[in-house]
Amino acid sequence: MYRKEVSKIAVDPYLLERLVCPRHRVPLSDNGSSLWCSKGHDYPVVDGIPVLLDEGPQTLWVAESSLKYARHPEEYADKDPYHIGTMLSEDQHAMFQEVLSRADGRVDPVVQMMVAATNGMAYQHLIGKLEDYPIPQLRLPPAKGQVLLDIGCNWGRWCIAAARLGYKPIGIDPSLGAVLAAKRVSTQMGLDLRFVVGDARTLPFLSGCFDVVYSYSVLQHFSREDAVKAIQEVGRTLQVEGKSFIQMPTPYGLRCIYHQIRRGFRETEGFDVRYWSVPALRRVFSKYVGRTTFSIDCFFGIGLQPSDLRFMPPSHRAAIRVSEMLRGSSRILPWLRYVADSVYVESIRTAAV
Repeated sequence: MYRKEVSKIAVDPYLLERLVCPRHRVPLSDNGSSLWCSKGHDYPVVDGIPVLLDEGPQTLWVAESSLKYARHPEEYADKDPYHIGTMLSEDQHAMFQEVLSRADGRVDPVVQMMVAATNGMAYQHLIGKLEDYPIPQLRLPPAKGQVLLDIGCNWGRWCIAAARLGYKPIGIDPSLGAVLAAKRVSTQMGLDLRFVVGDARTLPFLSGCFDVVYSYSVLQHFSREDAVKAIQEVGRTLQVEGKSFIQMPTPYGLRCIYHQIRRGFRETEGFDVRYWSVPALRRVFSKYVGRTTFSIDCFFGIGLQPSDLRFMPPSHRAAIRVSEMLRGSSRILPWLRYVADSVYVESIRTAAV
């Protein structure tokens, strides 16, 4: 009876009906201030954003900070209103304060600060200088309300791109501060988008509830073991004949080779980029999602988008144009995908998986 009498809800019902406990995959109930499951787990909600993180080892330190902020909001509400402690290391805090001091309201200060971390190091010159949001063009067909999950959404740029194509996006990221920024930005743009703080390895969603699962520049930072867990979750949460569209870097692109040489081809650790060969990607996605094909994202870097030409200096614009020319050539020269710096892995969920 008590559940029926509660008028206040913590989480949007459209989102809640797709959520499950990340530990036991049982439905979650809304008690007006948090979410709980029948196994006794309670999850905080911050400004309508459910924080569905397990207490165990995380893929990134920001998840631990997000849990701490979400469980003890009274400690951080005044001293860190943007929750930068869930996004930035301590030595970056002073830079954020400088960016914040110059903010004019056109572009959220978190986006101003995070643009190089989210869009790629080619965007470093834009930190604190954005006059508009760099929203990319999503290489998916227009939709009519299909539900899309964006894994590692950060401040929401790909969710916004998906909404503009007619999808109903749900973004997930382990950083509470980034997800709160995504909510602010989407509201500023007049979009009603939904976001969750969570872990790609234990997606807190019902099996088969998504038409599309998308991710850009995220799984490349996972260990091989964690990446496989995340790919298994992609397969689980896609409906049959649903599609995953996941960007991954390859080892033989020009820029990728350069970065591997710089680090001496040493073993990867922490947040290092892991480079996956096309055959290795085919094996793992075919096994855990379904039939798999590839398309080229870009050459000469990871993250360069033709939609961002207006933000770039002449040298970067030239690289983007050549990259686009090579990408177009791959239609008749399919072997180019093996030497691209970044590819999209396109998989269709099959009933047999």
